Amino acid sequence: MGTPDFSNLKALYVNCTLKQSPRKSHTQGLIDVSKAIMKKEGVTVDDIRFIDHNVAFGVYPDMTKQGVDIDEWPELFKRIEAADILIIGTPIWLGEKSSVAQKLIERLYAMSGKTNDKGQYLFYNKVGGCIITGNEDGVKHCAMGILYALQHVGYSIPPQADCGWIGEVGPGPSYLDEESNAKDNEFTNRNTTFMTYNLLHLANMIKQHGGYSAYGNSREEWDDGTRWNFENPEYR
Repeated sequence: MGTPDFSNLKALYVNCTLKQSPRKSHTQGLIDVSKAIMKKEGVTVDDIRFIDHNVAFGVYPDMTKQGVDIDEWPELFKRIEAADILIIGTPIWLGEKSSVAQKLIERLYAMSGKTNDKGQYLFYNKVGGCIITGNEDGVKHCAMGILYALQHVGYSIPPQADCGWIGEVGPGPSYLDEESNAKDNEFTNRNTTFMTYNLLHLANMIKQHGGYSAYGNSREEWDDGTRWNFENPEYR
């Protein structure tokens, strides 16, 4: 079996650090490990530091239509919609994903009712994963919430779609700090590599097969009265 060709894929990393550019982001450090693999595989890669943009809180596609003065989300969403793969990166605070990551998820949810050209929800045929960093417990907990949210709005999640690094619980070095020795952590490096390739494989398979069939999952057809093999059970 030959080496797969991933050069027709587009990936977007959204770093949900609380630090605005140009401050050092430890989450970006681990994102860059995955990005380097993608680039070597010929993938078109995009990167957003979400906090650098004036994105409004809310669950509507454009919050300026709800009275907010500025909302950069509609422009940013064009880059999200163009990507075959979305990877959300977040630090851990009090065992949870960042407030910035939660805002991103809420804005993704605002778009989830839109449909593609098959009448399916917009995020069908796209693949999602996440990258977590911190010096306190919570990698799996954060990944659980992020990956649930992504699949709920329509993203496909491959096996082992998360990776992360944490130091000792409590104050201490973070990912990019030299004394953490994080760059040589075998567990993190292996999981980051596996996650990256699993995202690529699933996105490639979906694209090669023309996406999910609309049989049984088209909102457009459901609204037109199609029910496929659905029927309510008869209760006696």
